[in-house]
Amino acid sequence: MELPLGFEFEESVFAPSRERVASCSGSYAARRCEPGWFCEEMNSEDDVEVLTVKKFRGDLAYRQQEYQAALCEYSGCLLLLPSSNVAMGRDVKESQARCLAHLGRHNEALEIAAKLRNGATNTDHLTTVLNLQFAIYRSLECLEEMVTCLQQLICLHPFNPWDWKLLAETYMSLSQSRSPSLGSDIKLRQCRGLTTNHTCKASPGLFGRETESPQEKHSWREDFYSQHSSKTNDIWAISDSISTTEKSERQNKVIHAAFGDWRLGALKDVCIHACASFVRARLLLQLTQSQQSSFALESNLKTQQEIEDKVKGFGLKEEALLLITEAMGEDLLPEKLKEDIQGEVKCVGTSALTSLVTVSAADFEDKWFQKLKVPWACG
Repeated sequence: MELPLGFEFEESVFAPSRERVASCSGSYAARRCEPGWFCEEMNSEDDVEVLTVKKFRGDLAYRQQEYQAALCEYSGCLLLLPSSNVAMGRDVKESQARCLAHLGRHNEALEIAAKLRNGATNTDHLTTVLNLQFAIYRSLECLEEMVTCLQQLICLHPFNPWDWKLLAETYMSLSQSRSPSLGSDIKLRQCRGLTTNHTCKASPGLFGRETESPQEKHSWREDFYSQHSSKTNDIWAISDSISTTEKSERQNKVIHAAFGDWRLGALKDVCIHACASFVRARLLLQLTQSQQSSFALESNLKTQQEIEDKVKGFGLKEEALLLITEAMGEDLLPEKLKEDIQGEVKCVGTSALTSLVTVSAADFEDKWFQKLKVPWACG
């Protein structure tokens, strides 16, 4: 009889099930690897095993700070790696760049980082590249470039307390370096030269966006020197007939007169940014400590105490600190934090990744520190 709705059962539903013959699987013997097994001589023809051995050897050499040996292993690994293995290829290239940075070959390290950045297709790729660039610039002590990398990382991960803490510490280092001197200017020009060669020179720039040319790029130092060129020229106009000691004293007086007012304004902004970043990091650590235990909680509390001590060093009045805390914590909603902790990886094209990163430092500072541009009140 036909079913009311016109459905029919297949005959196979009522057919007897096939008998399954139990087969005895072969015994499985797990491979036991002794510590350092990859350091021994190997005559394997398995490409995967050869790649694994070279990668492990490189990692061990890097950990032992034998960067030249590590670089050789990574380079050999990359030669054998098929182009289809994109993930391992990016990992090995990053390792190469870190070795080159330790060896003082920063130009080559930045070239690799630029290629990795241009090939990024998801937020994990971008995060890794920015961390790599930060490490390279830190070894060069290029503070402005370090700040830029951290600002871009925070655009991707605004609820990462460690990035905020690093940003605060870099701001503090930047404030300490903002006393213009011949040595600091030479260091700046060296950093600029490397940056120009590997970021400004490339026409696409950051993920396809055109960057400023070296002639268009300005900094706080260049603006300052243009404003005070007549005063600084007075330093070198002191007669050579004056004794070295007397000349040095006069130069110091001219420098103090020329730079005094500027330092107050420039340092105020940088100190505000540093303090606010520390406060933001502390707020994020406080929000996550309830989910932590053991060594993670211990590290969290220790870091909070370190931040507390540094914030006290700014000598803020209580109302000023409350203002900063309120401004830096207004977006800390539970649902936003939950989304960030889950760590969703966005797989998009390079053009779409551009929109996730704030290119301009001014845009970043307007977003996070605009509400703090009030008279600086210290106790």
